[in-house]
Amino acid sequence: MTSVSSEPSTIVLTERGLTIAGTRITLYDVMDHLAAGWAPKLILNWLPLTEAQLNAALSYIDANRSEVEADCQTVLRETQERREYWEIKNRERLTEISQMPPKPGQEAIHAKLQAWKAKLGLTA
Repeated sequence: MTSVSSEPSTIVLTERGLTIAGTRITLYDVMDHLAAGWAPKLILNWLPLTEAQLNAALSYIDANRSEVEADCQTVLRETQERREYWEIKNRERLTEISQMPPKPGQEAIHAKLQAWKAKLGLTA
């Protein structure tokens, strides 16, 4: 982790993006709540932050708004790309698994499962 604030370890850059030090809460989480119209007091009730942590996050966001918003868009894009990649990979793997024959001794339960899938219209 590297510090990206003039104050020691208040806001750190992690693989999740700009994060409040000592938490898993990103500045984007705070920004989402602010965009939804939440008051800082309500954010404190919802997120497990101290008042000092929230104030540091709000100060950092105010001082670096354009950079934080650009970083947020980058993180959102990368997250969407990862999600799409894994959806494709999982779809391929699930197709492979569905085409495998049942394990020895599980033929009856496999036939029963296939019957239920057919009844529910889940077979392709």
